Amino acid sequence: MATIIVIVIVLVVVAAAALAGTMLARRRALQQRFGAEYDQLARDVGPRQAQAELAERQRRVAKLDLRPLSAEQRAGYTSEWTSLQERFVDDPARSVVAAGELVSAAAADRGYPATDDDRLVSDLSVDYANRLDGYRQARLITAQAGTAGTEELRQALLAYGALFRDLIGVDPAADWPVPATEPPASGARVPAAAAARDSRAPADMPDGDETDAVTTPDGDEADVVATPDGDETDAATTPDGDETWVGSGDQAAAPATRKD
Repeated sequence: MATIIVIVIVLVVVAAAALAGTMLARRRALQQRFGAEYDQLARDVGPRQAQAELAERQRRVAKLDLRPLSAEQRAGYTSEWTSLQERFVDDPARSVVAAGELVSAAAADRGYPATDDDRLVSDLSVDYANRLDGYRQARLITAQAGTAGTEELRQALLAYGALFRDLIGVDPAADWPVPATEPPASGARVPAAAAARDSRAPADMPDGDETDAVTTPDGDEADVVATPDGDETDAATTPDGDETWVGSGDQAAAPATRKD
């Protein structure tokens, strides 16, 4: 009888150890797959409930008819994303709202039920858990887009972009546009002083040399031209309105002469 009891106890211990090992392996697998999402859920509802919740998400997503986007769809979404990022400088709030809508549209085309925001977040956590924290933060900022700062909106756009890129299947090694907070140089407004300076751009001489417009101390302008030996001469204006040519560069200044 004593022997039977000992055997039963041993079997119970072995079964308990096996169960504990199985639960530990399951927990590690969930931690590895969900990362911070598992940790946060475990803090909110406890490890056991977190495991049950994440396991249920996996079963639910496994039943979805998920599919990759076609090359045509991918190109269209990429074009739309580039366009909204170009608008970010002039209207960051609306651009971020549009980015959130574009993420939802791409998810729907992939096969995710995108009509319920909370359901979408939990479904996306199965395959994109590493993007989920940023996505949640982006949604919070989007909800306050009218009062959020430009840098906050930019960070939201970056978070949306990271998930969007994964959803549409863009190669991680490919170039991806990054939102700027200032207009690009080609689209920037040119100050009046710069515009005036640019209007006096060098002009080609018949022999290929250039002339530059420079300002003399009395406010008049003179032209700098290159002589055949490569040195430059300056045309200066005398008080009576005539011009004199004065050598520059390696040459000594020539005596001023009137030009009649």
